[in-house]
Amino acid sequence: MIEADRTLFSVGQRDGDPFVSMYQNFPDVPLATIRERLDGYLTTCPQGRNNFEGVRTQRVYSLVALDEIFAHTAEHRAVLDLVDRLLAPKYLLTASQAICTSFGETPQPLHFDDAFYTMPRPRRPVSVSTIWAVDPFSEQNGATEVIPGSHLWGDDRASGIYRGSDDVPLREDLEAFLVPVSMPAGSCVVFAGTLIHRGGAHPSHAPRRAFSHQYCEPWARQQENFLLSVPRDRAARLSPRIQQLLGYSIHGPFMGHVAGHYPIKCLGHDVRTRKSARRIERVPGLRGDTVFAEGLRVSPPKSSAEE
Repeated sequence: MIEADRTLFSVGQRDGDPFVSMYQNFPDVPLATIRERLDGYLTTCPQGRNNFEGVRTQRVYSLVALDEIFAHTAEHRAVLDLVDRLLAPKYLLTASQAICTSFGETPQPLHFDDAFYTMPRPRRPVSVSTIWAVDPFSEQNGATEVIPGSHLWGDDRASGIYRGSDDVPLREDLEAFLVPVSMPAGSCVVFAGTLIHRGGAHPSHAPRRAFSHQYCEPWARQQENFLLSVPRDRAARLSPRIQQLLGYSIHGPFMGHVAGHYPIKCLGHDVRTRKSARRIERVPGLRGDTVFAEGLRVSPPKSSAEE
């Protein structure tokens, strides 16, 4: 069993790349308030739709936008200091969800969180996952189970695990390598998106609540489309860092622009319906004229031969 200590520590390091790290005792994360707010959303939340979501598990998506306290944890400096070491600058939030498992839940299929980025393994992680324990994690209530060192496995060894199909049989030969992550309420586990893991079986009658923020490289497609799931007026009230994490940002030189403008401008007005063609601020490296009228026309960047 992997147990959380009172300070940050790393397990299974290789070349300075930790696959599991844990923190304990966040004095600025009030558990009582988190439980109260989270329970309010769980009361109307349905059970999962399949074996992966969990038929005895409730999930609340786009959690970061539902309450300021969850936004605070998504940009917690102690956690992002570690994510900074694993992902490129201006990385994004790819998922933000609450998870409540109940009595009788079966083990999740073995999986790794960035499996939908279909690049050969072994490789650097495209995403980094965090799980915050709202209740204690133990073997009795379905604690997350990890395979130490599996973040370094190649495709041959990682084959046959869950990639989106519920018809994939359990790799029984890998069960012997699973180690439960035991941690007290208020802890946070951080691990690479290439780490093979699962939610464990839940034989206890008490529910286990947690929430997870996941981060991905700035060029990667996010799991949740926050620009649609988070109302624009709500996004405008979030911190600049959360706005950037949601996708109101540019990955250089101009990936993510909105008609040649920084997407953060959309939180002040809708650039698609502006009657004026006046330019506010252009994305560095993007050339050509952008016209805003009743429709939208964007001139492509000029090639070096046209300059």
